[in-house]
Amino acid sequence: MSQLEKVMNIPITIDIESTIADATKIMFDKKISRVLVTKNQEIIAILTEKDLGLFLLKDKSSRTLQHIPLSEIVKPILTTSQSTEIQECAKIMSKNNIGSLGITSKDDVVGIITKTDLVKDFATNHQNEKIVGECMSAHYFWVYSDTTLSKVASKMSENKISRLIVRNKEEIPIGIITFRDLFNIVISIGTERDTIFPKSFESDHGLGKTLQAEEVMRNEIITTNYYEDMSKACQLLLDNKINGVGVLSDKGDLIGILSKTDIIKAIATLN
Repeated sequence: MSQLEKVMNIPITIDIESTIADATKIMFDKKISRVLVTKNQEIIAILTEKDLGLFLLKDKSSRTLQHIPLSEIVKPILTTSQSTEIQECAKIMSKNNIGSLGITSKDDVVGIITKTDLVKDFATNHQNEKIVGECMSAHYFWVYSDTTLSKVASKMSENKISRLIVRNKEEIPIGIITFRDLFNIVISIGTERDTIFPKSFESDHGLGKTLQAEEVMRNEIITTNYYEDMSKACQLLLDNKINGVGVLSDKGDLIGILSKTDIIKAIATLN
């Protein structure tokens, strides 16, 4: 069994003739962030939680989720052979800014590997090789606690990011809001049978204009230390089922973010 076969997962699929409502139900029921899309039982594309959320925030049509075809939003899936080394997978993901790869055997997609799978491998097999400070992003995006969700969504979309630190007016970080938090709210609106999306989110009285970041954010920012072994930080992400942690200086100040994307970049550059 190859190194990649040990960490890859069997893909969960949906037919291209389905609707966004169908895909959303599968994601929620199975608690997954992506599905592979089939045509005539052959995997041809992928739909991710992030792609779905960004599409819905931009879509201006008067359609419910049950009336938006899956084919309108899916993307081609990038693949690699099951004999590919894990580090090479990290390089492909990093270069193409994607969170998963289809794994092929004899030209058929037989599995999928995600950022989470690579983070698990790093946590298990790369202790004491890198510290958090070597790999973190020193710059992070943030919003004030009274920022409306509509503006939060716009900032995430414009900067292609998955999380924002929330500050109070004294510039103190008090929480974090992630794309998944926003996605759950967006979908909860869109799945109402008689609701037209995104008008219900963007209208003057919709949640996008009335809810503020502090009402949705997670009050606790899970953190690690600048000098912490990155394999331990990886385990912290896995244990808390999150995609990024705050990084603290020795003085306890928030000086950066370590995300799964940062970890994939680090794996790609391992000696």
